[in-house]
Amino acid sequence: MGFEKFLFYVFAAITVVSAGMVVTRRNPVHAVLYLVLCFAATAVLWMLLEAEFLAIVLVLVYVGAVMVLFLFVVMMLDVDQAALKAQFIRFLPLGLAIALVMLALIVLVVGPANFGLEQFAKPAPAPADYSNTESLGKLLYTVYVYPFEIASVILLVAIVAAIRLTLRRRPDTKYIDPAKQVRVRKGPDRIRIVKMPVEGKVEAE
Repeated sequence: MGFEKFLFYVFAAITVVSAGMVVTRRNPVHAVLYLVLCFAATAVLWMLLEAEFLAIVLVLVYVGAVMVLFLFVVMMLDVDQAALKAQFIRFLPLGLAIALVMLALIVLVVGPANFGLEQFAKPAPAPADYSNTESLGKLLYTVYVYPFEIASVILLVAIVAAIRLTLRRRPDTKYIDPAKQVRVRKGPDRIRIVKMPVEGKVEAE
């Protein structure tokens, strides 16, 4: 067994174990940290597959942005551990059934009938000057340009909808209106300093 295959088995085991710890930990902060470990190990697997761009995107987007946001949200929430444990036990049979269905689908898709060096030859190694990012960009903006644009429009609509749903005008909230600031005049709209005479002195006891 070569060193590359050894690394694959090591990080694949880390990915599987950390993914299992995500759904079994009682502390949500620990679950999020195990999810970060799962993403990092998956990024190493992408590196072994010579997909450097996907590995970097996985680390920057998911580990660097999404998981940090999840971690801050989980730390700010007051999670009731007893209620969370009760919900976990309540939906455990349904979760196990879904897990078995997903495992069967994975075996059908990634089984020996579709993968393996016995049926398919090993791809030729890429040359030293090969750029995974350049190849992915050419394929994405030529062959899959229309699905890419459609996905971009869908994400834009989702962003606008999320902003519209969370943008609420509350009467008790103080905010600045830039239009009123622009229309401010020099005289009566500015701050006026008023001098008031002292009414009396406080005697020291």
